[in-house]
Amino acid sequence: MSGVEVITFGCRLNTYESEVMRAEAEKAGLNNAILVNTCAVTGEAVRQARQAIRRARRDNPHARIIVTGCAAQTEKQTFAEMAEVDAVLGNEEKLKSASYRSLPDFGVSAEEKLRVNDIMSVRATAPQMIRHIDGHVRAFIQVQNGCDHRCTFCIIPYGRGNSRSVPMGAVVDQARNLTESGYCEIVLTGVDATSYGADLPGTPTLGLLAKTLLKQIPDIRRLRLSSIDSIEADRHLMDLIADEPRFMPHLHLSLQHGDDMILKRMKRRHSRAEAISFIEDVRRLRPETSFGADMIAGFPTETEEMFANAVGLAEEAAIAHLHVFPYSPRPGTPAARMPQLDRALVKERAARLREAGQRLHQTHLDSMAGTRQWLLVENNGLAHTENFTLVAAPGLRPRDLVQVAITGHNGKHLDMQLLAADAA
Repeated sequence: MSGVEVITFGCRLNTYESEVMRAEAEKAGLNNAILVNTCAVTGEAVRQARQAIRRARRDNPHARIIVTGCAAQTEKQTFAEMAEVDAVLGNEEKLKSASYRSLPDFGVSAEEKLRVNDIMSVRATAPQMIRHIDGHVRAFIQVQNGCDHRCTFCIIPYGRGNSRSVPMGAVVDQARNLTESGYCEIVLTGVDATSYGADLPGTPTLGLLAKTLLKQIPDIRRLRLSSIDSIEADRHLMDLIADEPRFMPHLHLSLQHGDDMILKRMKRRHSRAEAISFIEDVRRLRPETSFGADMIAGFPTETEEMFANAVGLAEEAAIAHLHVFPYSPRPGTPAARMPQLDRALVKERAARLREAGQRLHQTHLDSMAGTRQWLLVENNGLAHTENFTLVAAPGLRPRDLVQVAITGHNGKHLDMQLLAADAA
Protein backbone atom coordinates (compact mmCIF):
# COMPACT_ATOMS: atom_id res chain seq x y z
CA MET A 1 0.00 0.00 0.00
CA SER A 2 0.96 3.65 -0.25
CA GLY A 3 -0.32 6.77 1.45
CA VAL A 4 -2.28 6.80 4.72
CA GLU A 5 -5.26 4.56 5.47
CA VAL A 6 -7.45 5.23 8.50
CA ILE A 7 -9.59 2.59 10.24
CA THR A 8 -12.18 4.20 12.50
CA PHE A 9 -14.19 2.72 15.36
CA GLY A 10 -16.82 4.30 17.57
CA CYS A 11 -18.52 7.66 17.57
CA ARG A 12 -18.98 10.49 15.11
CA LEU A 13 -16.36 12.47 16.99
CA ASN A 14 -13.86 9.76 16.05
CA THR A 15 -15.04 10.01 12.43
CA TYR A 16 -14.30 13.73 12.44
CA GLU A 17 -10.95 13.28 14.16
CA SER A 18 -9.94 10.57 11.69
CA GLU A 19 -10.03 13.17 8.92
CA VAL A 20 -7.84 15.47 11.03
CA MET A 21 -5.45 12.57 11.69
CA ARG A 22 -5.21 11.76 7.99
CA ALA A 23 -4.45 15.39 7.11
CA GLU A 24 -1.84 15.76 9.88
CA ALA A 25 -0.14 12.47 9.02
CA GLU A 26 0.06 13.40 5.35
CA LYS A 27 1.37 16.85 6.29
CA ALA A 28 4.13 15.09 8.23
CA GLY A 29 5.05 13.06 5.15
CA LEU A 30 3.88 9.73 6.54
CA ASN A 31 3.48 7.05 3.88
CA ASN A 32 2.64 3.34 3.76
CA ALA A 33 0.86 3.66 7.10
CA ILE A 34 -2.38 2.48 8.71
CA LEU A 35 -3.89 4.59 11.51
CA VAL A 36 -6.34 2.74 13.77
CA ASN A 37 -8.62 5.13 15.67
CA THR A 38 -10.07 3.01 18.49
CA CYS A 39 -13.10 3.15 20.78
CA ALA A 40 -13.16 2.17 24.47
CA VAL A 41 -16.87 2.34 25.27
CA THR A 42 -17.17 -1.47 25.64
CA GLY A 43 -14.86 -4.43 25.93
CA GLU A 44 -16.23 -5.62 22.59
CA ALA A 45 -15.09 -2.39 20.92
CA VAL A 46 -11.56 -3.00 22.20
CA ARG A 47 -11.65 -6.62 21.01
CA GLN A 48 -12.76 -5.53 17.54
CA ALA A 49 -9.91 -3.03 17.35
CA ARG A 50 -7.35 -5.67 18.24
CA GLN A 51 -8.84 -8.00 15.64
CA ALA A 52 -8.67 -5.26 12.98
CA ILE A 53 -5.03 -4.57 13.83
CA ARG A 54 -4.08 -8.22 13.35
CA ARG A 55 -5.98 -8.33 10.04
CA ALA A 56 -4.30 -5.12 8.86
CA ARG A 57 -0.87 -6.59 9.59
CA ARG A 58 -1.67 -9.81 7.71
CA ASP A 59 -2.88 -7.84 4.70
CA ASN A 60 -0.11 -5.22 4.83
CA PRO A 61 3.04 -6.85 6.24
CA HIS A 62 5.29 -3.88 5.41
CA ALA A 63 3.03 -1.01 6.48
CA ARG A 64 3.51 0.98 9.64
CA ILE A 65 0.54 0.50 12.00
CA ILE A 66 -0.18 3.32 14.45
CA VAL A 67 -2.92 2.82 17.06
CA THR A 68 -4.66 5.73 18.74
CA GLY A 69 -8.09 6.77 20.08
CA CYS A 70 -9.83 6.18 23.39
CA ALA A 71 -8.82 2.53 23.84
CA ALA A 72 -5.20 3.44 23.13
CA GLN A 73 -5.46 6.18 25.75
CA THR A 74 -7.01 3.97 28.44
CA GLU A 75 -5.25 0.67 27.61
CA LYS A 76 -2.01 1.87 26.07
CA GLN A 77 0.06 -1.07 27.31
CA THR A 78 -2.38 -3.56 25.78
CA PHE A 79 -1.73 -2.17 22.32
CA ALA A 80 1.97 -1.43 22.81
CA GLU A 81 2.55 -5.10 23.60
CA MET A 82 0.97 -6.23 20.32
CA ALA A 83 3.69 -7.30 17.91
CA GLU A 84 1.62 -5.94 15.01
CA VAL A 85 1.70 -2.38 16.38
CA ASP A 86 4.52 0.05 15.57
CA ALA A 87 3.40 3.00 17.69
CA VAL A 88 0.65 4.06 20.11
CA LEU A 89 -0.52 7.69 20.16
CA GLY A 90 -2.80 9.30 22.73
CA ASN A 91 -5.95 11.23 21.95
CA GLU A 92 -4.12 14.56 22.08
CA GLU A 93 -1.07 13.39 20.14
CA LYS A 94 -3.09 11.91 17.26
CA LEU A 95 -4.18 15.37 16.08
CA LYS A 96 -0.66 16.83 15.73
CA SER A 97 1.58 16.39 12.68
CA ALA A 98 4.64 16.46 14.95
CA SER A 99 3.53 13.14 16.44
CA TYR A 100 3.76 11.47 13.04
CA ARG A 101 7.17 13.01 12.29
CA SER A 102 8.65 11.60 15.51
CA LEU A 103 7.44 8.00 15.30
CA PRO A 104 9.84 5.29 16.51
CA ASP A 105 11.50 2.85 14.14
CA PHE A 106 10.14 -0.62 13.50
CA GLY A 107 11.00 -3.31 16.05
CA VAL A 108 11.28 -1.11 19.14
CA SER A 109 10.17 -2.15 22.64
CA ALA A 110 6.66 -1.68 23.96
CA GLU A 111 7.70 1.33 26.05
CA GLU A 112 9.40 3.03 23.11
CA LYS A 113 6.22 2.68 21.07
CA LEU A 114 4.23 4.87 23.45
CA ARG A 115 3.36 8.49 22.75
CA VAL A 116 0.51 8.91 25.24
CA ASN A 117 0.32 11.81 27.68
CA ASP A 118 -1.88 12.43 30.74
CA ILE A 119 -5.16 13.38 29.09
CA MET A 120 -6.40 14.98 32.32
CA SER A 121 -3.71 17.63 31.92
CA VAL A 122 -5.25 18.89 28.65
CA ARG A 123 -7.14 22.13 29.25
CA ALA A 124 -8.20 23.22 25.75
CA THR A 125 -9.43 21.75 22.49
CA ALA A 126 -7.64 23.28 19.53
CA PRO A 127 -9.85 24.10 16.53
CA GLN A 128 -9.24 21.85 13.52
CA MET A 129 -9.99 22.78 9.92
CA ILE A 130 -11.00 20.17 7.37
CA ARG A 131 -12.86 20.37 4.07
CA HIS A 132 -13.90 16.75 3.59
CA ILE A 133 -15.29 13.82 5.60
CA ASP A 134 -14.30 10.70 3.69
CA GLY A 135 -17.27 8.55 2.66
CA HIS A 136 -19.93 10.81 4.22
CA VAL A 137 -22.48 13.18 2.69
CA ARG A 138 -23.08 14.95 6.01
CA ALA A 139 -20.23 16.79 7.71
CA PHE A 140 -19.32 16.36 11.37
CA ILE A 141 -17.86 19.21 13.40
CA GLN A 142 -16.25 18.77 16.79
CA VAL A 143 -17.57 21.44 19.15
CA GLN A 144 -16.55 19.89 22.47
CA ASN A 145 -14.33 17.15 23.90
CA GLY A 146 -14.03 15.37 27.23
CA CYS A 147 -16.50 15.02 30.08
CA ASP A 148 -16.66 16.39 33.65
CA HIS A 149 -19.19 13.77 34.79
CA ARG A 150 -18.22 10.41 36.19
CA CYS A 151 -20.95 7.91 35.37
CA THR A 152 -20.02 4.73 37.19
CA PHE A 153 -20.01 2.54 34.05
CA CYS A 154 -18.05 4.89 31.79
CA ILE A 155 -14.34 4.85 30.96
CA ILE A 156 -14.54 7.61 28.35
CA PRO A 157 -13.53 10.57 30.61
CA TYR A 158 -10.25 8.75 31.20
CA GLY A 159 -9.77 8.49 27.44
CA ARG A 160 -10.91 12.02 26.60
CA GLY A 161 -10.12 14.09 29.69
CA ASN A 162 -12.24 16.83 31.22
CA SER A 163 -14.76 18.89 29.26
CA ARG A 164 -13.40 21.61 26.98
CA SER A 165 -15.12 23.55 24.21
CA VAL A 166 -14.08 24.82 20.80
CA PRO A 167 -14.55 28.61 20.61
CA MET A 168 -17.72 29.59 18.78
CA GLY A 169 -15.92 31.58 16.08
CA ALA A 170 -13.79 28.56 15.18
CA VAL A 171 -16.90 26.36 14.88
CA VAL A 172 -18.52 28.93 12.58
CA ASP A 173 -15.38 29.05 10.42
CA GLN A 174 -15.28 25.26 10.16
CA ALA A 175 -18.98 25.06 9.28
CA ARG A 176 -18.57 27.71 6.59
CA ASN A 177 -15.56 25.84 5.23
CA LEU A 178 -17.55 22.62 4.94
CA THR A 179 -20.64 24.19 3.38
CA GLU A 180 -18.40 25.86 0.79
CA SER A 181 -17.11 22.35 0.03
CA GLY A 182 -20.65 21.26 -0.84
CA TYR A 183 -22.01 19.83 2.42
CA CYS A 184 -25.60 20.92 3.06
CA GLU A 185 -25.99 19.03 6.37
CA ILE A 186 -23.84 19.67 9.44
CA VAL A 187 -23.74 17.48 12.56
CA LEU A 188 -22.35 18.95 15.78
CA THR A 189 -20.45 16.35 17.79
CA GLY A 190 -18.80 16.05 21.18
CA VAL A 191 -18.31 13.66 24.06
CA ASP A 192 -20.78 15.64 26.19
CA ALA A 193 -21.99 18.15 23.62
CA THR A 194 -24.70 19.72 25.78
CA SER A 195 -22.01 20.86 28.24
CA TYR A 196 -20.68 23.09 25.45
CA GLY A 197 -19.48 26.54 26.45
CA ALA A 198 -19.24 26.20 30.23
CA ASP A 199 -15.48 26.79 29.99
CA LEU A 200 -15.65 29.65 27.45
CA PRO A 201 -15.96 33.40 28.12
CA GLY A 202 -19.61 34.33 28.49
CA THR A 203 -20.56 30.63 28.86
CA PRO A 204 -22.42 30.21 25.56
CA THR A 205 -24.60 27.13 25.25
CA LEU A 206 -24.95 24.46 22.60
CA GLY A 207 -28.33 25.90 21.62
CA LEU A 208 -26.86 29.37 21.21
CA LEU A 209 -24.03 27.93 19.10
CA ALA A 210 -26.56 26.18 16.84
CA LYS A 211 -28.60 29.39 16.51
CA THR A 212 -25.47 31.33 15.59
CA LEU A 213 -24.45 28.83 12.93
CA LEU A 214 -27.85 28.91 11.24
CA LYS A 215 -27.98 32.71 11.38
CA GLN A 216 -24.48 33.31 10.02
CA ILE A 217 -24.37 30.52 7.41
CA PRO A 218 -27.56 30.44 5.31
CA ASP A 219 -26.09 27.64 3.16
CA ILE A 220 -26.54 25.16 6.02
CA ARG A 221 -29.70 23.41 4.89
CA ARG A 222 -29.88 20.87 7.73
CA LEU A 223 -28.32 21.00 11.20
CA ARG A 224 -28.22 18.06 13.61
CA LEU A 225 -26.82 17.22 17.02
CA SER A 226 -25.05 13.88 17.39
CA SER A 227 -26.11 13.01 20.96
CA ILE A 228 -27.35 15.03 23.91
CA ASP A 229 -27.90 14.75 27.62
CA SER A 230 -31.50 15.95 27.99
CA ILE A 231 -30.95 17.34 31.49
CA GLU A 232 -28.56 19.92 29.97
CA ALA A 233 -30.87 21.15 27.19
CA ASP A 234 -31.02 24.96 27.24
CA ARG A 235 -33.76 27.43 26.21
CA HIS A 236 -32.00 28.27 22.93
CA LEU A 237 -32.12 24.60 21.97
CA MET A 238 -35.82 24.43 22.77
CA ASP A 239 -36.38 27.59 20.65
CA LEU A 240 -34.70 25.87 17.70
CA ILE A 241 -36.86 22.78 18.11
CA ALA A 242 -39.99 24.93 18.10
CA ASP A 243 -39.20 27.50 15.41
CA GLU A 244 -36.29 26.56 13.13
CA PRO A 245 -37.11 24.26 10.19
CA ARG A 246 -33.40 23.82 9.36
CA PHE A 247 -32.85 22.24 12.78
CA MET A 248 -33.64 18.59 12.14
CA PRO A 249 -36.44 16.89 14.15
CA HIS A 250 -34.37 14.05 15.56
CA LEU A 251 -32.59 13.85 18.91
CA HIS A 252 -30.40 11.02 20.15
CA LEU A 253 -30.53 10.88 23.94
CA SER A 254 -28.09 9.45 26.44
CA LEU A 255 -30.79 7.77 28.55
CA GLN A 256 -28.89 4.62 29.64
CA HIS A 257 -31.75 3.18 31.72
CA GLY A 258 -35.37 3.58 32.80
CA ASP A 259 -35.25 2.66 36.48
CA ASP A 260 -34.55 5.38 39.03
CA MET A 261 -32.44 3.21 41.33
CA ILE A 262 -30.24 2.02 38.49
CA LEU A 263 -29.94 5.60 37.20
CA LYS A 264 -28.68 6.62 40.66
CA ARG A 265 -26.22 3.74 40.75
CA MET A 266 -25.04 4.77 37.29
CA LYS A 267 -24.62 8.32 38.68
CA ARG A 268 -26.80 9.73 35.94
CA ARG A 269 -28.21 13.21 36.56
CA HIS A 270 -31.75 12.67 35.28
CA SER A 271 -34.64 10.64 36.63
CA ARG A 272 -37.08 8.55 34.66
CA ALA A 273 -39.77 11.24 35.01
CA GLU A 274 -37.40 13.97 33.80
CA ALA A 275 -36.48 11.98 30.70
CA ILE A 276 -40.13 11.41 29.80
CA SER A 277 -41.00 15.05 30.51
CA PHE A 278 -38.27 16.27 28.15
CA ILE A 279 -39.46 14.00 25.36
CA GLU A 280 -43.05 15.15 25.87
CA ASP A 281 -41.95 18.80 25.81
CA VAL A 282 -40.08 18.31 22.53
CA ARG A 283 -42.99 16.49 20.90
CA ARG A 284 -45.35 19.25 22.01
CA LEU A 285 -43.11 21.79 20.27
CA ARG A 286 -42.47 19.65 17.18
CA PRO A 287 -44.64 16.53 16.87
CA GLU A 288 -42.68 14.95 14.00
CA THR A 289 -39.53 14.62 16.10
CA SER A 290 -38.16 11.10 16.38
CA PHE A 291 -35.89 9.97 19.19
CA GLY A 292 -32.94 7.66 19.42
CA ALA A 293 -31.42 6.56 22.71
CA ASP A 294 -28.53 4.65 24.20
CA MET A 295 -29.59 2.13 26.85
CA ILE A 296 -27.62 -0.41 28.87
CA ALA A 297 -29.02 -3.85 29.73
CA GLY A 298 -27.72 -5.96 32.60
CA PHE A 299 -26.16 -3.22 34.73
CA PRO A 300 -24.87 -4.56 38.09
CA THR A 301 -27.68 -5.15 40.65
CA GLU A 302 -30.37 -4.86 37.95
CA THR A 303 -33.40 -6.94 38.94
CA GLU A 304 -36.07 -8.20 36.55
CA GLU A 305 -38.36 -5.41 37.76
CA MET A 306 -35.68 -2.79 37.15
CA PHE A 307 -35.07 -4.19 33.68
CA ALA A 308 -38.81 -4.05 32.98
CA ASN A 309 -38.71 -0.35 33.85
CA ALA A 310 -36.02 0.16 31.20
CA VAL A 311 -38.16 -1.56 28.56
CA GLY A 312 -41.18 0.38 29.79
CA LEU A 313 -39.41 3.72 29.40
CA ALA A 314 -38.44 2.92 25.81
CA GLU A 315 -42.05 1.98 25.07
CA GLU A 316 -43.63 4.93 26.89
CA ALA A 317 -41.28 7.36 25.17
CA ALA A 318 -41.73 5.60 21.79
CA ILE A 319 -37.99 5.53 21.09
CA ALA A 320 -37.73 4.89 17.35
CA HIS A 321 -34.00 4.21 17.19
CA LEU A 322 -32.86 2.25 20.26
CA HIS A 323 -29.13 1.57 20.59
CA VAL A 324 -28.68 -1.24 23.14
CA PHE A 325 -25.45 -2.07 24.95
CA PRO A 326 -25.10 -5.20 27.06
CA TYR A 327 -23.35 -3.96 30.19
CA SER A 328 -19.59 -4.33 29.82
CA PRO A 329 -17.42 -3.91 32.95
CA ARG A 330 -14.62 -1.47 32.18
CA PRO A 331 -11.57 -1.85 34.46
CA GLY A 332 -11.11 1.16 36.72
CA THR A 333 -14.77 2.18 36.83
CA PRO A 334 -16.91 1.97 40.00
CA ALA A 335 -19.53 -0.21 38.31
CA ALA A 336 -16.91 -2.88 37.61
CA ARG A 337 -16.58 -3.33 41.40
CA MET A 338 -20.33 -3.70 41.96
CA PRO A 339 -22.03 -7.13 42.18
CA GLN A 340 -22.14 -8.37 38.58
CA LEU A 341 -24.92 -10.24 36.81
CA ASP A 342 -24.25 -13.51 35.04
CA ARG A 343 -23.02 -12.77 31.50
CA ALA A 344 -25.65 -15.04 29.97
CA LEU A 345 -28.37 -13.04 31.75
CA VAL A 346 -26.83 -9.76 30.56
CA LYS A 347 -26.88 -10.97 26.96
CA GLU A 348 -30.42 -12.31 27.30
CA ARG A 349 -31.72 -8.99 28.64
CA ALA A 350 -29.89 -7.07 25.92
CA ALA A 351 -31.58 -9.29 23.34
CA ARG A 352 -35.00 -8.64 24.89
CA LEU A 353 -34.39 -4.90 24.96
CA ARG A 354 -33.32 -5.00 21.30
CA GLU A 355 -36.53 -6.88 20.47
CA ALA A 356 -38.52 -4.10 22.12
CA GLY A 357 -36.51 -1.58 20.12
CA GLN A 358 -37.28 -3.43 16.89
CA ARG A 359 -41.00 -3.38 17.66
CA LEU A 360 -40.84 0.34 18.34
CA HIS A 361 -38.94 0.89 15.10
CA GLN A 362 -41.60 -1.00 13.15
CA THR A 363 -44.29 1.20 14.67
CA HIS A 364 -42.28 4.26 13.70
CA LEU A 365 -41.88 3.01 10.12
CA ASP A 366 -45.63 2.34 9.95
CA SER A 367 -46.33 5.93 11.03
CA MET A 368 -44.21 7.33 8.18
CA ALA A 369 -46.19 5.63 5.39
CA GLY A 370 -48.19 8.10 3.33
CA THR A 371 -46.16 11.14 4.39
CA ARG A 372 -44.06 13.48 2.28
CA GLN A 373 -40.43 13.79 3.28
CA TRP A 374 -37.27 15.60 2.28
CA LEU A 375 -34.30 13.25 1.91
CA LEU A 376 -30.56 13.75 1.90
CA VAL A 377 -29.23 11.11 -0.51
CA GLU A 378 -26.15 9.17 0.55
CA ASN A 379 -23.42 7.21 -1.25
CA ASN A 380 -24.92 3.74 -0.90
CA GLY A 381 -28.34 4.04 -2.50
CA LEU A 382 -29.89 5.05 0.80
CA ALA A 383 -31.04 8.35 2.29
CA HIS A 384 -32.28 9.81 5.57
CA THR A 385 -35.41 11.81 6.23
CA GLU A 386 -35.29 14.92 8.38
CA ASN A 387 -36.20 12.79 11.41
CA PHE A 388 -33.33 10.42 10.52
CA THR A 389 -35.34 7.51 9.21
CA LEU A 390 -33.58 5.38 6.61
CA VAL A 391 -35.05 5.31 3.07
CA ALA A 392 -34.11 3.27 0.01
CA ALA A 393 -33.14 5.80 -2.70
CA PRO A 394 -31.82 3.85 -5.70
CA GLY A 395 -30.58 5.86 -8.66
CA LEU A 396 -30.46 9.21 -6.87
CA ARG A 397 -27.30 11.30 -6.68
CA PRO A 398 -25.39 11.50 -3.40
CA ARG A 399 -25.74 14.85 -1.57
CA ASP A 400 -28.98 15.71 -3.38
CA LEU A 401 -31.91 16.97 -1.33
CA VAL A 402 -35.13 15.61 -2.82
CA GLN A 403 -38.79 15.48 -1.84
CA VAL A 404 -40.52 12.10 -1.91
CA ALA A 405 -43.74 10.35 -0.96
CA ILE A 406 -43.25 7.46 1.46
CA THR A 407 -45.07 4.45 0.02
CA GLY A 408 -44.31 1.82 2.69
CA HIS A 409 -41.38 -0.06 4.20
CA ASN A 410 -39.69 -3.45 4.24
CA GLY A 411 -39.13 -3.61 7.99
CA LYS A 412 -35.68 -2.04 7.77
CA HIS A 413 -36.08 1.08 5.68
CA LEU A 414 -38.78 3.15 4.04
CA ASP A 415 -39.71 2.92 0.36
CA MET A 416 -40.45 6.06 -1.62
CA GLN A 417 -41.66 7.63 -4.84
CA LEU A 418 -39.84 10.71 -6.09
CA LEU A 419 -41.97 13.88 -6.16
CA ALA A 420 -39.37 16.39 -7.28
CA ALA A 421 -37.13 15.28 -10.12
CA ASP A 422 -34.54 17.95 -9.39
CA ALA A 423 -32.55 18.35 -6.22
CA ALA A 424 -33.72 21.11 -3.91
